[in-house]
Amino acid sequence: MTLTELRYVTVLAKTQHFGNAAEQCNVSQPTLSIAIKKLESELGIDIFERSATQVFLTPMGEKIIAQCHKVLDEVAIIKDIAVNEEERLSSPRHIGAIFTIGPYLFPNFVSPLQKSAPNMPLIIEEGYTNSLRQRLRKRAYPASR
Repeated sequence: MTLTELRYVTVLAKTQHFGNAAEQCNVSQPTLSIAIKKLESELGIDIFERSATQVFLTPMGEKIIAQCHKVLDEVAIIKDIAVNEEERLSSPRHIGAIFTIGPYLFPNFVSPLQKSAPNMPLIIEEGYTNSLRQRLRKRAYPASR
């Protein structure tokens, strides 16, 4: 059982036509038919009743399609998590330190950070404790340098 097969059966259940389902899935009709038959064989049940002109869900097929929708929804959530994590590692990060420790602190982590998140802009500022603290509290950062 594959996610592709689950997607094929949900699209077929929606369209009730092999040709239309294959077109929506961007595959040939025989590819779609074989995948669906393989899934039905693996499960040991018929998901669809086939006639010469239409396709209908069996009672068991209705239960399976409902579960397929849940699985595909969960997969979409996983993809969203991955995309959001990638976006999180590409949004700017502001880092500040006082003048006396900046030269010792920044070289130790900037290079490893850039290697692990190369798309994340890093905005580094050295300043006095009070000005850095005020910016942090207000979240007022200078423009990128």
